[in-house]
Amino acid sequence: MSQQNNILIKNKRASFDYEFIETFTAGIVLTGTEIKSIRLGKASLVDTYCTVIRGEVWVKNMYIAEYFYGTYNNHETRRDRKLLLNKREIGKIERFSKDTGFTVIPTRMFINGKGLAKVVIAVAKGKKQYDKRQSIKERDDKRDIDRAFKR
Repeated sequence: MSQQNNILIKNKRASFDYEFIETFTAGIVLTGTEIKSIRLGKASLVDTYCTVIRGEVWVKNMYIAEYFYGTYNNHETRRDRKLLLNKREIGKIERFSKDTGFTVIPTRMFINGKGLAKVVIAVAKGKKQYDKRQSIKERDDKRDIDRAFKR
């Protein structure tokens, strides 16, 4: 059980390119070979986004590598996957996504204590170039402060 809890797949680029407005934790509908690949840490959230289609939230372009022992039962690596949220959360996400400038992106994926795959999605607004420079400056300042305290 302890091995399952340390699986954490992050979308590091998302926090650099977007400012997060609100986050939600969602379950994800997977096949057997997909969950096995995730437990091995063979997944990526790069260039992934979410859409609301007919009252359901779908994650698009998420990469989950084929399972090595998966024979003919193996899954497609970049298929659309359904996210499990309650109606109130879906409604809130749908209202945000209809506004211009907002997008819904997965920020991280993990295995919870019960062994289920969960995805943290964020409603985000794209950063401008000067916002990115500010993020870099804050990160560098934090790194310099940490180095000063270690000495």
